[in-house]
Amino acid sequence: MVTKKQLGDEAEARALRHLLDHGLVLEQANYRVAGGPFSRGGEIDLVMRERDGTLVFVEVRARADAAHGGAAASIGSAKRRRLVYAAQCYLMRLATPPPCRFDVVVFDGERVEWLRGAFDAGP
Repeated sequence: MVTKKQLGDEAEARALRHLLDHGLVLEQANYRVAGGPFSRGGEIDLVMRERDGTLVFVEVRARADAAHGGAAASIGSAKRRRLVYAAQCYLMRLATPPPCRFDVVVFDGERVEWLRGAFDAGP
């Protein structure tokens, strides 16, 4: 039997291949921070870099099909806040933070969709 972790790891690997095929470069996978204002901390599945230097924080979501809004609909406000928090922690490590954005790669069954600029860091 395949676990949720294995399914998630496979989705992240597929998303990485998709983004690499489109010219992005991997900076870091599975960047995690603990605690902060959120008891669960935060995690960014993939931190990528565009050719123009833009840093891209990528959330990967997979669902068996598009029922109930599909994979994209599963990213609620609490998840977005944890992603923003993790991204802020990542950016604090850099001397000069570059332009950045939040993307989402979703898999609904076999269909892949790359949502550039899926959400903002604001409230």
